[in-house]
Amino acid sequence: MTVTPTPASRAAQILSRPITLNGLTVPNRIVMAPMTRMFSPGGVPGEDVVSYYARRAAAGVGLIVTEGTYVGHESAGGSSRVPRFHGEEQLAGWAKVAEAVHEAGGTIVPQLWHIGTVRKQGQNPHPDAPSHGPSGLRVDGTEDATPMTQADIDAVVDAFAQAAADAERIGFDGVELHGAHGYLLDQFLWEGTNRRTDAYGGDPVARTTFAAQIVAAVRAAVSPEFPVIFRFSQWKQEAYDARLAETPEELEAILAPLAAAGVDVFHASTRRYWLPEFEGSDLNLAGWTKKITGKPVITVGSVGLDGDFINAFQGEGSPVKGIDNLLDRLEADEFDMVAVGRALLQDPEWAAKVLSDRVDELKPYDAAALQTLS
Repeated sequence: MTVTPTPASRAAQILSRPITLNGLTVPNRIVMAPMTRMFSPGGVPGEDVVSYYARRAAAGVGLIVTEGTYVGHESAGGSSRVPRFHGEEQLAGWAKVAEAVHEAGGTIVPQLWHIGTVRKQGQNPHPDAPSHGPSGLRVDGTEDATPMTQADIDAVVDAFAQAAADAERIGFDGVELHGAHGYLLDQFLWEGTNRRTDAYGGDPVARTTFAAQIVAAVRAAVSPEFPVIFRFSQWKQEAYDARLAETPEELEAILAPLAAAGVDVFHASTRRYWLPEFEGSDLNLAGWTKKITGKPVITVGSVGLDGDFINAFQGEGSPVKGIDNLLDRLEADEFDMVAVGRALLQDPEWAAKVLSDRVDELKPYDAAALQTLS
C-alpha cells in the first residue's frame, strides 16, 4: 500500500536534506535570517547574545546568519549597541557565539556590514567620522555624505577582508557580505545612489566593481573552502520599489562579476518570497539568481507568516501562514535554502516544530518580540 506523506512529513523530508556550500556541509535547508537586534552595548556580544543564537541552533536551524556586524571602518555604523566584528573584546564575544552554536549542532556565519550613507553625521560609535557613500547621496536622493575617494574605497575593502580573516580565525563557518537594502555595497550597485564617472560608476557591470573588489579581497583573505555568501536585494529601506535590474539580462550583468570574484552562495532578499521577479516567469529573485549563476541560493521574505515584515516596525503582528508553496519551490530546485526571519524571532523552536510535525504549535508573530532577546 502506498502511503501519501502528510504536509508536515513532507516538510521534514524536503527541509532536512543536508547541503554543501563550498567546504561547509549544512545539516538542513533552514537558515536564520540576519536581523539587527541592538543588544550588544559597546559593540560586544554578551552571554545573552550567545544564548539567543545557540537556542535556535539547538532547535534545528541548520545555518545561522548573524545580525549585521560593523566592519573595522569608522564610518561603518551608526549605533553603539549594534555588534562589531573588530576589536579584541568584540571578537572574543563572537568566538563564544560560534562555539555555542557548534556545540548545539548548527553552523554560523557573521554578516559583515557597512551602512554607508544610511549613517547620519555625528552618530556613534565614531561621531566625528564622516558619512561615506559612492556619490554622497542618500537613498532618498539628498546629499548628506562624503563621496568616497580611492583611499576611502581601499580602506573599506581592507576592512571587509580583515573581518573575513578574523571570522575564520575565531571559528566561524563562512561569512556573508551585506550587499542589500540600500547600505554601502548596494549604494554602489544601484544607479540611484551611484553617480560616479570613474571605474566605480556607469553601467551595471561597472557599478559592481566595488563589491567585486570586496568579494575578491575576502576570497583571498580566507581559505579556498571557506564559504563566501553575498546578500543582495532590489528594494531599499527608503525605496521599496527600487530595482537593480529590470530584466534577467540586467540581473546577469550584475551577478556574473560577483560570482567570478568568488561568491559561493547568493542570498536574494525579497519582502515576499512567493512573488515573481520578472514578467513571463513564476521564478522569484532567488530562482532567477540560481538560473543565471548556477550557484546555491538562499530565498527569504515573510516565510511562515501572513504579513509584510515592514509592518512589524509599525507595531503590527502577523498570523501563521503555511509553507506548502515554499516546499513546492524547494522540491523543484528553484532555490536551495530558505531564510526565516520574524517567525524564528518570535519562536526559537520554529525549525524543530516544522521538522517534527508540530506545525499546530507554531506561534503568530507579535511585534513585541523586537523588544527582547529571547
